[in-house]
Amino acid sequence: MKKYLVTGGTGFIGSAVVRMLLKDGHRVVVIDNNTRGRTSRLADIAKDVEMIEADVRNAEKVKSAARGVDGIIHLAFINGTRYFYEKPEEVLDVGVKGMVAVVDAARAHDIGELILASSSEVYQTPPEIPTGESVPLLIPDPLNPRYSYAGGKLISELMALNYGRKYFNRVIVFRPHNIYGPDMGFEHVIPEFIMRAKTLIENTPVGPIDFKIQGNGSETRAFCFIDDFVEGLRCLLKNGRHLNIYHIGNDTETSINDLVSLVLSMFSREFNIVKTDRTQGSVLRRCPDIGKLKALGYSPGINLRQGVQKTYDWYNKLESRG
Repeated sequence: MKKYLVTGGTGFIGSAVVRMLLKDGHRVVVIDNNTRGRTSRLADIAKDVEMIEADVRNAEKVKSAARGVDGIIHLAFINGTRYFYEKPEEVLDVGVKGMVAVVDAARAHDIGELILASSSEVYQTPPEIPTGESVPLLIPDPLNPRYSYAGGKLISELMALNYGRKYFNRVIVFRPHNIYGPDMGFEHVIPEFIMRAKTLIENTPVGPIDFKIQGNGSETRAFCFIDDFVEGLRCLLKNGRHLNIYHIGNDTETSINDLVSLVLSMFSREFNIVKTDRTQGSVLRRCPDIGKLKALGYSPGINLRQGVQKTYDWYNKLESRG
């Protein structure tokens, strides 16, 4: 059993990772400034976790948190498409300075294992579907603030892999693909659809509702429920190979039209899809090739209807957001 430092450990994915580590018998230190994460996500296991409230850009705090750990799982980043456009400089600042702080802390304490969360955004518009780990990485337009996120993740991958050759025993990069589930915030497509539909229905008691989407609805994504993601990461921790990149996700493509139909079916209401322009830089199709991870024993087990139902059940209990 090991002791892990998890950066961003009070976030949606981070808190699930912390629970998985504890369940598997590891000890856990969490560092998070809780600007988007919440300690309440770990309230029931707080006594089992060493919590440090600090910004991942604070090199001294990260170095202190890393003392005595065997490995670092680096998740801390600013996610959410809205933030890429509204504050790209902060997205990059957290991404790049945070990665530097993590690498420096690991080297200072001779920590041999670094597990890095990257993103499918690093390859942007994929040249093939399903998309494998070896496709070229691309920033198509540096003037588009959307790519602040992809740029920070790309730099993080390069740092992890290149420092990994010399200073680490095991470096693994994983790219999550559209992970979703209860309590993931409000900036991502599935909870955003659920909460918007809830509000529209409350404001339109009878008759069909008009539901706006970006694009024409034929755009696709492959959504992965949080429990399946955790199993994928567990496979990597057990069997992942040094200096390798792995996609974690589901390889079933779903159109946005079908996603809207599924979400609104939970409310038992008729609806009209209203198409609007796509945001510049958004991708038409995205679906990972997860064959490399499957070879390590991974097999996603929760289909989209099951996962959306679990997510709907959680969000539908909340008050509408205006």
